[in-house]
Amino acid sequence: MYLISIYFDEQTSASLEKLIKRVAEATDNTFMLDNQVPPHITVAAVETRREDELLDCINQLVCESRNDDERVLATRDMSKSAMRSGELQWVSVGAFFPQVLFVQPVLNEYLHNLSVVLSEKLSEIEETIVSPYYQPFGWLPHCTIAKQLTKEQMVEAFKVLQQHFVPMEGRVTRIGVARTNPHRDIKVWEFK
Repeated sequence: MYLISIYFDEQTSASLEKLIKRVAEATDNTFMLDNQVPPHITVAAVETRREDELLDCINQLVCESRNDDERVLATRDMSKSAMRSGELQWVSVGAFFPQVLFVQPVLNEYLHNLSVVLSEKLSEIEETIVSPYYQPFGWLPHCTIAKQLTKEQMVEAFKVLQQHFVPMEGRVTRIGVARTNPHRDIKVWEFK
């Protein structure tokens, strides 16, 4: 399994890391810290044996967007404008029961376009399956704060976020491809 994830500016990442640490301290659940999972939003998850083609696909999308000037972006070419830095607003706390707690950004045009472009391009790679949980209109963007929580830990984690989470804005600055269990970045690209 490969994850294609977006990462954030330093201030946003620091704010999200504080939430992760506070929840870990309050619950004694250190999964996120132990596995060195950085704050991120997974935009696509794929099963493939073609790692090189996967990396080439993302690289091509990022490089194409870097080479285009604002006149090209004005044409509203989704594949070019999606693979750039973008603004996010985190507005809510949520859970995937029974074990995952997250903060959630607004699903804005930027995130939607990123989802559409990646889904279309990744599905072109032979012998590759894009997870239905990360398809456009089937995807819930979120940044995991804690996972593998017990019921008691979930209650305590919600209390922590109730005290410390405030809606915030941030910027997406990078995209990367990672392996799971444990989280391991294979390649990360800086956005323009």
